[in-house]
Amino acid sequence: MTRVDITMKTSWIMLLAGLGSVGVAQAQTTITVATVNNPDMVTMQKMTKAFNEAHPDIRVNYVTLAENELRQKITTDISSGGGQYDVITVSNYETPIWAKNGWLRAMDNLPESYRVDDLIPSVRQGLSVDDKLYALPFYAESSMTYYRKDLFEKAGLEMPDHPTWSQVQDFAQKVHDPKNGVYGICLRGLPGWGENMALFSTMVNSFGGRWFNEQWEAQLTSQEWKNAANAYKTMLTQYGPPGSTSNGFTESETLFANGQCGMWVDSTVAAGYLSNPDNSKVAEHVGFAQAPHETTEAGSSWLYAWALAVPESADHPEAAQTFVDWATSADYIQSVADAHGWLSVPPGTRESTYDSQGYQEVAPFAGLVEEAINSADPEHPTAEPVPYTGIQFISIPQFQAIGTRVGQIMAGILSGQTSVDEGLGQAQAFTERLMRRADVAK
Repeated sequence: MTRVDITMKTSWIMLLAGLGSVGVAQAQTTITVATVNNPDMVTMQKMTKAFNEAHPDIRVNYVTLAENELRQKITTDISSGGGQYDVITVSNYETPIWAKNGWLRAMDNLPESYRVDDLIPSVRQGLSVDDKLYALPFYAESSMTYYRKDLFEKAGLEMPDHPTWSQVQDFAQKVHDPKNGVYGICLRGLPGWGENMALFSTMVNSFGGRWFNEQWEAQLTSQEWKNAANAYKTMLTQYGPPGSTSNGFTESETLFANGQCGMWVDSTVAAGYLSNPDNSKVAEHVGFAQAPHETTEAGSSWLYAWALAVPESADHPEAAQTFVDWATSADYIQSVADAHGWLSVPPGTRESTYDSQGYQEVAPFAGLVEEAINSADPEHPTAEPVPYTGIQFISIPQFQAIGTRVGQIMAGILSGQTSVDEGLGQAQAFTERLMRRADVAK
């Protein structure tokens, strides 16, 4: 064989090898996962290397968005069958509605190793239709009260296990110290049905109010709504940080972790983050109590789950399902604990998490959170009878538009654009118009 022959043979071998490499690359499936920019989802992205090692044929592309933007983009895509995403991050609000519309793939072929019976029953039920799961919970939450034990001790205050909103307002006044960068209370003010209205709806419930009576007549100008709105406005405008209408969950969590809030009423999912000294400057001073009530405890704490679902329009449903199974499994929770510690695991989804000795040792709030999740009752969210289910939302398609608009009005009340009475009048009129068009009562 001549040198030319050898060179040509070598070239052919290299070419064929290159073509083989291209074939492998082309065989790899890329899935697009749409998710929210919360700390637990950021941890999920960090853990993706482990998924890639177990599934080298699947590449994961994340689209990470702020909560309100995520909801808007996912809703537009799935309702039009756009197929932009293979995995979507949804909640127990959208899941039953979208499943009934035929937009989500059923999770009915889960492997035995997934341990469906380990899922907390109320969370599992919220993601099901006719006892069939259509999304798998990544983390779940109720709401609770966080407070600075050091500031309370200095002021001679004692937080009850089940405080009232009146007590919380009084505490906020006494620990409010803006000259030293500490505000009495942080609450969600950012408009959105899943932002400020998640909190404010539970306030309305706890003041004895409701969205609708049993005839689907809007109740937004009732005295209970006015009492809740006045308390909300007073706390944030007199004892809250400036620019509260820009603060949603993530912004408020950052404020508290930086030591700028005396109290914060929000999601139980933040407990691990705030207790972790790697994230929180006040980790050793964080105290925990149940969410405030006022005239009733009915509906005073919410029930919410961020879950992963596969749209019917997904381009790669099998690969997407493989990812969802992995990210919501008990094995994933254990792997996060091994890599980042038990305080970093996504909470609220599995009974095995709360049974774990490792979690119990580092999470003094675990029992309180489990109690809050288990006691939240979406079937009976208010003191008075109502025709709907859902605590901080109403399980009807129209609520997304209603909650969004009322959230904007509430932000206008906080910023002084309108009074409480005028704002709630606008909210009532909008809700009545929309419900008439939808003919929900029929």
